[in-house]
Amino acid sequence: MSRPLTFRLCLLAICALTSCTRDPNVRKQKYFESGERYYDKKQFREAAIQYSNALQLDSRFAGAHYKLGESYLKLHDYSRAFFELARTLELAPDNNGARLDLANLLISARDLAQAKPLLDTLREKQPRDPLTYQAWANYYTAQDNIPAATQEMINSIAADPNRADSHLSLALLQMRAGQFDPAEASFKKAAALDPGAVNAELALAGFYQSRGRMPEAEQQFRHAVEVAPSDTAPRAAYVRFLMAENRRSDAEAYIRQTIKEIPGNSESYRMLGDFYLATGDLDRAAAEYSSLSHDHPKDIQVTKNYVQLLVLKNQLDEAARLNDQILKTNPRDIEGLIYRGQIQIRHNDAAGAVETLQSALKNDPNNAIAHYQLGIALNLQQSAERAEAEWREAVRLRPDLTDAQRALASSELGRGDFDALIHTADQIIAAQPSSGDGYLLRASANMRRQRYPETEQDLHTAQSKAPNSPAPLVQLGTLRLLQKKLPEAQKFFQQALDKDPSSTDALSGLMNSYLAAQQTDKAIAAARDQIAKAPNSAYAYNLLGTILFETKRDLSGAETSFRKAVELDRSNSESLAKLGRVLIAEGHPDQALSLYLQSLKDTPNNPALLVLTGELYESQNDHDRARVMYQKALDLQPNNPLASNNLAYVMMEQGGNVDMALNLAQTARRGMPDSANAADTLCWAFYQKGIYQSAIDQFQVRTSAG
Repeated sequence: MSRPLTFRLCLLAICALTSCTRDPNVRKQKYFESGERYYDKKQFREAAIQYSNALQLDSRFAGAHYKLGESYLKLHDYSRAFFELARTLELAPDNNGARLDLANLLISARDLAQAKPLLDTLREKQPRDPLTYQAWANYYTAQDNIPAATQEMINSIAADPNRADSHLSLALLQMRAGQFDPAEASFKKAAALDPGAVNAELALAGFYQSRGRMPEAEQQFRHAVEVAPSDTAPRAAYVRFLMAENRRSDAEAYIRQTIKEIPGNSESYRMLGDFYLATGDLDRAAAEYSSLSHDHPKDIQVTKNYVQLLVLKNQLDEAARLNDQILKTNPRDIEGLIYRGQIQIRHNDAAGAVETLQSALKNDPNNAIAHYQLGIALNLQQSAERAEAEWREAVRLRPDLTDAQRALASSELGRGDFDALIHTADQIIAAQPSSGDGYLLRASANMRRQRYPETEQDLHTAQSKAPNSPAPLVQLGTLRLLQKKLPEAQKFFQQALDKDPSSTDALSGLMNSYLAAQQTDKAIAAARDQIAKAPNSAYAYNLLGTILFETKRDLSGAETSFRKAVELDRSNSESLAKLGRVLIAEGHPDQALSLYLQSLKDTPNNPALLVLTGELYESQNDHDRARVMYQKALDLQPNNPLASNNLAYVMMEQGGNVDMALNLAQTARRGMPDSANAADTLCWAFYQKGIYQSAIDQFQVRTSAG
């Protein structure tokens, strides 16, 4: 072949190849096939990237939408999965796999009205498919119609008797119906059908544990480990079993054995630090993660867990240093941004935290943790409604996120919306029926409604579900305190303290019950006894100082207690405020001012401390400095009612802008509707503005309320 001809043929081949690579249909198919390879290897995040690349070239590629939705399901990113599966059905209405997954997603979100038409279509299109029966079983379970759900699972097994997951689902339904012998048989059948299925093995172990058959449970947990010796999941489940049996030393020894048997596995070598964290031993957890961070500097999860621990221990400088390394590598790392927001919250930099967490949500709008932390930051800014909206979104995305549920419940409790609180509690109970949290929250609402029988019933249920928790005992003590059954109240609070010597609620309740019985000496003794048991409890020192100060028993002792509380927790605004009041009562206002100013050097973004300092300046008739402090507090928390009230008053005293003072006074009144001081300030603002009728109305409201 002549050289010119060879050259032309090569050129044609190159052109053909280039043409193929430029063809969008060819390119999208290559991305899709690459995604399939990643998916088959269970590398779902990488698969999702490739499916997304295919969709960049063809947004109507139904197959890519479907597999992207499946990938998001595997990654537990349910909001994105929902979108992709819904889009799949728009483009390919006959895709029953997408219809099935979409129905189950809606059922999980308890949106049964939207799930029902999808289920009806599945019944029509594939009536004998075992997955159709399973979806209907899920639907009836969500309705708490256990007999109907059980029948659907029986039908599913009849359609395909060899599906282990069907027998497992049937076992769980039989458990709920109290049919324990059939449930055990179903658990065993699931394990027999798939001997390598760890989930079935662990479910059977959990069944034995729930029935109090502990030797069989332990044997089954160990068998699950034998089935998958290199899998950390059954080992972690066995550790939880040992912890539930109060065999902490056995659990720790088993974790150390696991680390030796599965060396080099991140989940394995992180187990010991996570164990210390779960048991509340933050010092040993931090020490373990410090060592892991040194030994595995490239393990990003180790670094992240260590940062979280440092935040919990309030070692914010070191936490920020490590977290900055995470964000330097990836400025859009969601967890890194959340940690930065948490650090800013701890520094009382609410504005910075809001900006950081909003940035995280811009990158991942469905991150429940980010919504929860943003709610905390907004709450620091006194933006209660916006904070509650974020917590509601967090709960919508993650119904099992108890911290968000608690924050939402606390907000509802604070504004006295007991109907909303009961609704939140009912949601928690539905999502976590084995947890006592929802029952405790519902008891709080009913207690404030003086529905004591319902309260008592929920508290005993909570106690049965969490026998080692002091919380039900604390609430039972509170209930007895309200019923004026003081000896019983003291008994419950003491039992709570016996279970958890660090329980501040139990100590506070015990002291209050002694004070209600006019047994001040016993209240003081209880605080001192608790300090002897937990010498690093800032709250216990705060309680001791409070009772010594308020009963005027020992001002010097109160000062010593508050100083110790502040030493243990420098961000403790309550103890700082009380220490300042003690110093003033002792005739040392200059020392109180020096204390506040020094504390502001340590925590310059503390609005409560700024207000305290402003009030002290104001008491010394230094209105200019007081005004500066109040304004700084408002810069951090624009809706801070106390700062708004005080600044409004100072402005009017100095002949400042009356319009601005009126706006501030109205903000204060909204934030402190029961405050006589705020009512007086608003009345004075109306008067100075010349709005006399409003001033008269406000005065009459103030007088009738007072």
